[in-house]
Amino acid sequence: MTANKLDHPKSLALFEKKIGYTFDDKSLLIQALSHSSYAYEISTEYPEDNEVLEFLGDSVLGLIVTDFLCQVHPQLSEGELSKLKSQLANTTSLTEFAKKIKLDKYVLLGKGEEKSGGRKKNKILAGAFEALIAAVYWDSGLESARKVLIDHLESFNKKINAKKYLLNNYKSALQEHLQKRNYGAPVYRTVTAQGPNHKRLFVVEVFSEKQSLAKAKGSSKKSAEQKAAQKALKSLLGRKIKAISSDTFLLKRRS
Repeated sequence: MTANKLDHPKSLALFEKKIGYTFDDKSLLIQALSHSSYAYEISTEYPEDNEVLEFLGDSVLGLIVTDFLCQVHPQLSEGELSKLKSQLANTTSLTEFAKKIKLDKYVLLGKGEEKSGGRKKNKILAGAFEALIAAVYWDSGLESARKVLIDHLESFNKKINAKKYLLNNYKSALQEHLQKRNYGAPVYRTVTAQGPNHKRLFVVEVFSEKQSLAKAKGSSKKSAEQKAAQKALKSLLGRKIKAISSDTFLLKRRS
């Protein structure tokens, strides 16, 4: 779906069918899908991009996610709910939601961004999804936005099964594990950083009280740190963990 065809009513109708919602104000939908690179090509003086909607969508989505989790998991602690919310509303999950509704086919990009592979960039897709939720909210309210989100939330919840499993971030879990045993907090050190800027490879080693726990590679320091923490946890816990994303995992609750 090319950018200059989205204004066509049939194209809008196809996308509305995918998200299960029909806009009263079609301009809100166009704005939600308009990346800044596209908006500036159309109008350099008053660009109608999706950045404000993305800003609003972050809060609207956060409220809907929080309400959903509190209702579905009243037995969980504030800390556990916070971890679930963080995973549901992060860039990785929002990108997955965006791809499910084929948002990558409909987002409006400038020529330069199109050539550089913008349709595959997580930040652009996650931002457009947040903007879409805000656009629905502005068009007809919170309940409509919730209905657009609910299938994604229920699907995620089914996959996580929080009643049987604990969700955690590798780095956070490693720090918690060490602190409970009165060990020093983990320290991450970059061993090497090689390659051109667009294709760097980092090697990071994690230590506790000067003892090496694990070493791992990643395309960014953050990614390498998470992988190092994952390796350390597997060794220290001696329990099976199930990866959910590059930085989170499930651990079966003890009965």
